Amino acid sequence: MRTKDQTISLWLAPVTAAVLLLAFCLFRGFLPPLSPAMSAEAVASFYKENAGWIRLSMVIMNLWGIMLIPFYMVIVIQMKRMATPSHVFAYAYLGAASGGGALLALANLFWLMAAFRPDRGAELIQLLNDLGWMTFTAPIGMIVAQNVTLALAILMDARPQPVFPRWVAHYSIVTGILIAPGALAMVYQSGPFAWDGLFAFWIRNSAFALYIAVMFFVVRAAIRQQAVEEGVPA
Repeated sequence: MRTKDQTISLWLAPVTAAVLLLAFCLFRGFLPPLSPAMSAEAVASFYKENAGWIRLSMVIMNLWGIMLIPFYMVIVIQMKRMATPSHVFAYAYLGAASGGGALLALANLFWLMAAFRPDRGAELIQLLNDLGWMTFTAPIGMIVAQNVTLALAILMDARPQPVFPRWVAHYSIVTGILIAPGALAMVYQSGPFAWDGLFAFWIRNSAFALYIAVMFFVVRAAIRQQAVEEGVPA
């Protein structure tokens, strides 16, 4: 079954999403997120009071944070099936997805270090907390690059029956636009563009989660299409 490995990687996505949601819920600074306007003493107090839960959630995130990569790689494989002039968009998508996973791992480490020694000075804990949130929220270029390269590949796919429907290209671009305001978290400490704000946190992360859910069904349909074309069981 030539698509068996893709199917396994595809179904890792909902499992990974469920485990990461658990990690976010265990880290009580995620829902709702800590405010960037909090004083150093307030941040330090939060980490001291919740050090055990934060460490547990960071261990879970460290183990599972990279597990969306197999799902992204299925998208890369499907992009390589597209009738485009070359595989440049697929390889660009691959590089951007890998970089995004590394950034999540870095954010995880910063939060973990803040909780690892909660007896540090308040300003040092605040600095580590800032590094974690900035690394998690602000570097949106790789996610946008993924969406744009996928959209371009879909629009240039010359197959009679495209691998992904054309509407997915437009949806990817819209998602990239909704995620882009996260970059402004580097500028604002309050308001809708702060890391806990409407655009930088709630819309950004909701758009990303919805995109993963939609792409799950899109990719599943593409795998089934590939199985039919190759004459193997889906």
